[in-house]
Amino acid sequence: MRLYEHEAKTIFDLEGIPIPIQFGTIQSAEELEKISNLNFPLMVKALVLIGGRGNAGGIKKVNDLHEAKTAVSELMKLRIHGYPVNSVILEEGIDIKGEIYLSVTIDPISFDVVLITSALGGVDIEEVAKSNPDAIWKKYLPDNPVFLPETVVRDAAEFLISQLPQLSEARAQLQSIISNLYATFQKYDAKICEINPLVISNRNKPIAADAKIVLDDNALYRQSTLLTKLGIDPASKRHDVAEQTTFEARAHKAGIIGYLDLLHEPEEFEKDPEKLYVGLVPGGAGYGIFSIDEVVNIGNTCFDGRVVPINFMDSGGGPALSTVAEMFHLLMDHPIPDLIITSRFGGISSCDIFIRGLIQALRDRYATGKRIIPVYGRMVGTDLPNARVYLEKAKKETPEPLNNLYIVVGNQKIMGDVIKEGIEYGFKLRKQQKKE
Repeated sequence: MRLYEHEAKTIFDLEGIPIPIQFGTIQSAEELEKISNLNFPLMVKALVLIGGRGNAGGIKKVNDLHEAKTAVSELMKLRIHGYPVNSVILEEGIDIKGEIYLSVTIDPISFDVVLITSALGGVDIEEVAKSNPDAIWKKYLPDNPVFLPETVVRDAAEFLISQLPQLSEARAQLQSIISNLYATFQKYDAKICEINPLVISNRNKPIAADAKIVLDDNALYRQSTLLTKLGIDPASKRHDVAEQTTFEARAHKAGIIGYLDLLHEPEEFEKDPEKLYVGLVPGGAGYGIFSIDEVVNIGNTCFDGRVVPINFMDSGGGPALSTVAEMFHLLMDHPIPDLIITSRFGGISSCDIFIRGLIQALRDRYATGKRIIPVYGRMVGTDLPNARVYLEKAKKETPEPLNNLYIVVGNQKIMGDVIKEGIEYGFKLRKQQKKE
């Protein structure tokens, strides 16, 4: 769960990490009139769960109320890397004499906790790592201590002071920030606590001008007090990158826990007419990851890279018939998919319930004139005989709603071949539609 900047700064403030004076968050320029204690210059910053706001025009410094209103109005219309701005944060403007990068995170290769800092802050740290690796100081902490050892705190601070001598006047405060950031990481079960930039003010004081915290979803049950303090519903879900899409929220409300949009904000996405967009309904999360990889691999090797998986949905074990039907309604209401590829590997889940739910969704959509997407897949496992009988009977009784339903029954074809055939069918159907 990634926190918004104002939420992360609330935590920093609680944990003794200095932050700029906060004037609140707003959703419209009119709300500025209600804030009586505004001081200028003022920073107006878009609140989105994605980096790169500055380069995208999402951060503005204003000198009076008129400029502030203009900035808020502009930011509320902005989309940053495809994500809409729903609110902005207001905080004091600081005269900056230097910028530092500081973070505590987990190394994705060794899985060790690592403290990272650089005197080249305020920029993409990954680019610094490529162009000037000596400018980055790292300390791996494989023992994952509860508190950061004093020697590590001192070494990190001295590295920064060697690069920015003016920091020597604030050595104690700098060490405190380094120590407290690590303590925050441990206390709140974080995956990353990052300050970029930690700015040096004109009084040579380090202040967290930005704040990023990502909490470990698996440990959120231990953080209910924190979430309540931040005004976050403990039952809500957030991605590391952004809030739920419309369809993810709908799936969550329907009890479908395994739905994920691979492209954010599908309502705003512009499709490439030369590409085929595929929705996936696999049987199991691991099988779903394989399906995504296989769709991409087959698309690259056989279809010149013109195949794009755009969402993923796992029903979980033993879904009800109504849940299966809603799963396919959800995908067919989605504006992007051209084809749904599914595989029911019935273990805990029943092939019979799966095919009945799918057919119910197709019949309902046909009866109400809703969009029907071709479904191509395979089913094998629990209740397969009943599922086969029901599928054959349904195709005879109501052929029109099931005209573009192709399900391989049993193991006579491997899933890779089924995926390839499904993609071929999708392109063939599109070609026919263009002629019509």
